[in-house]
Amino acid sequence: MLFSVSSFGSYLLIPMDAEGQKDHLKAYGVTYWTLEKQLKVKWLLNYRGGSFLLPDVPEIQRECQIRGVSFEIISDAKTEEILEFISSPSQNMESVVLEKAPKIAVYSPKGNPPWDDAVTMVLTYAEIPYETIYDEEVLNDTLVLYDWLHLHHEDFTGQYGKFYRTYKSAAWYIEDKKKSEALAAKLGYNKVSEQKLAVALKIRDYVVGGGFMFAMCSATDSFDIALSAEGVDICEPMFDGDASEPNYQSKIDYNKTFAFKDFILERNPNIYEFSSIDMTSKRQIPMTTDYFTLMDFSAKWDPIPTMLCQNHTALVKGFMGQTTAFTRDQIKSNVLVMGENKTNGEAKYIHGIKGKGFFTFYGGHDPEDYTHKVGDPKTELELHPTSPGYRLILNNVLFPAAKKKKQKT
Repeated sequence: MLFSVSSFGSYLLIPMDAEGQKDHLKAYGVTYWTLEKQLKVKWLLNYRGGSFLLPDVPEIQRECQIRGVSFEIISDAKTEEILEFISSPSQNMESVVLEKAPKIAVYSPKGNPPWDDAVTMVLTYAEIPYETIYDEEVLNDTLVLYDWLHLHHEDFTGQYGKFYRTYKSAAWYIEDKKKSEALAAKLGYNKVSEQKLAVALKIRDYVVGGGFMFAMCSATDSFDIALSAEGVDICEPMFDGDASEPNYQSKIDYNKTFAFKDFILERNPNIYEFSSIDMTSKRQIPMTTDYFTLMDFSAKWDPIPTMLCQNHTALVKGFMGQTTAFTRDQIKSNVLVMGENKTNGEAKYIHGIKGKGFFTFYGGHDPEDYTHKVGDPKTELELHPTSPGYRLILNNVLFPAAKKKKQKT
């Protein structure tokens, strides 16, 4: 189904403000579906919550109706008026062309883990296709086939998520450890930590080569910790069968990380924490007042962070995770903080450039489940179709679709 946008006298606007859209999450799915049909879309940054402008064809209208997505049909003259308004130097807005549906990979072990992944849930809800890959695929260089990679509750340090104290006798923990050790042996590694490091290095190379990586929860800090501890044994005997290196903290190389610096590793295997990067144990915020604020960027000069922060509200509900948020003074100076809790001095949502690629780290586990625990039921997104926290995930999904344009400096 190929159409020429210029052949239409009207356009279809998918509004993304609070008043105009009844299902923000599925709106991203319709936009992705349109890109799959080889039609270009304009993302109107900061215009009515980051609305989408599509060609007005019956198939797209029908898809919006089927999925319950609000849309408006506007004339060619009205479209020109909107685009002229957006282009005005007095408006902090920009029109970004989305050209191609990105191919998405989710890094996840085979089978269902005992907790849920917010990204796979929202991709499924929005009807955006993705493929699941894991260590074998990564080590066999299949990442080059994908435009966007998601990591969630993985532990790249080989410490099995630091779940030892609470879950060491749980059947799922024991089985997960056995499977991880068997996979490492199959792939030719003596330890799970060595295999996970090899995977982290492949992911690093993917990003440096031009890939887009989005990580949540423990995948954020454990990824950087693994890179910083390359060649250093930081695992205690219950994790890898031998003692950790003496004075390993002094051997950590912060130059190898993507986002974090000067962090102190948590040596105690009975403490459910990787390092001082995470704010979970430091924060004193009641659930009722736990919010983070999205930063305001210049749409014309900084389109990338502007794109990643598109929302119908600048104030987003906080949510916990193994890694809930990031210690502000342990974030590198070249990394952008895009969402923060100012009163607590923590960063929730950060973004950076590595080589030719990009990475985004989003603290917390599930934007609509404040304290999701192992074994809890999954979130039903039908109850949260306008979730601002989930919108941030989907901004990242569409980000690689944007027409490449040299960013102003």
